[in-house]
Amino acid sequence: MSTGIASAAAGLTRPFATVSPRTRTRIPLIVTAVLLVVMFSVGSLRYEGFLSAQVVLNLLIDNGFLLVVAVGATFVILTGGIDLSVGSMVALSTMLTAWLVESHGWPLATVMPLVLLVGAASGTLMGWIIHTFEIQPFIVTLAGMFLARGLCYTISTESITISDPTTAGIAQTRLYGPGGLFVSIPVVIALAVLVIAFVVLHHTRFGRNVYALGGNESSARLMGLPAGSTKIAVYAVSGLCSALGGLLLTFYMLSGYALHAMGMELDAIAATVIGGTLLTGGSGFVLGTALGVLVLGVIQTVVNFQGTLSSWWTRIVIGALLLVFIVLQRLMSGRRPAAA
Repeated sequence: MSTGIASAAAGLTRPFATVSPRTRTRIPLIVTAVLLVVMFSVGSLRYEGFLSAQVVLNLLIDNGFLLVVAVGATFVILTGGIDLSVGSMVALSTMLTAWLVESHGWPLATVMPLVLLVGAASGTLMGWIIHTFEIQPFIVTLAGMFLARGLCYTISTESITISDPTTAGIAQTRLYGPGGLFVSIPVVIALAVLVIAFVVLHHTRFGRNVYALGGNESSARLMGLPAGSTKIAVYAVSGLCSALGGLLLTFYMLSGYALHAMGMELDAIAATVIGGTLLTGGSGFVLGTALGVLVLGVIQTVVNFQGTLSSWWTRIVIGALLLVFIVLQRLMSGRRPAAA
């Protein structure tokens, strides 16, 4: 009797046990893609003008900075880590850019590399601390989150509006395509980051090391893989993407503000998980992260089209979706319960 109960419980917790590992890793990605199609279909039936090419492009225009930040977060989560500092680093990047360009008259061409260097250096430092002292990433990146947000307030407690012609020109430039469709320069940058991340993760030795480290760090070390340098590198990538996301947000808002990107670290994690990346690491696709960002964008667009819903409904729906995908991850990788 006890064996039968254990078998039944195993069937409930591991419904994908008979599915091949290769197929199993693609199930969340497929679910996300189907969800995106369904949401667009429902929106097009309910709201006039919802299903149009420009609406899709507007999703990228409004969420290009989040896509870049989420791509960086994907590298970290694939190793089984977490980076809670990304939102604060985005805000710090907007503050540094606005402060140096607007208040001190530095040329944008000088400020941008400096901001990217600050982001990459901060990520590298956190990765080094995590690896060297074997401290949980949650604690280290939480400290980084408070530090970066605090530095924003040391620069200014008020919003710094950017009137620099070069910055404003980049922000307001539209790249037109067939039929009058257009995107902004930050969208092109975000898509380029996505392509580069895809190539790095799936076609380089570093990418294979990232997946191996997330799959089983002990095994990766036994195989002679550079676990330490890989762990430091993924946090450097996350910091670099956060700084770049901050630059894109600066172009989008034309301002620097200490309260920019509040909670963006949670949006980035949500987009990554909804896109099919396992929180335990070792499985996921950067293209899935892009789909996750689009899902978040569609939810916000539906709320805007409805017009009568509070913006908090966006958070409620995202929270529900996140819960569903976490449960799905558990069902895919759940351990077989012990026999009674």
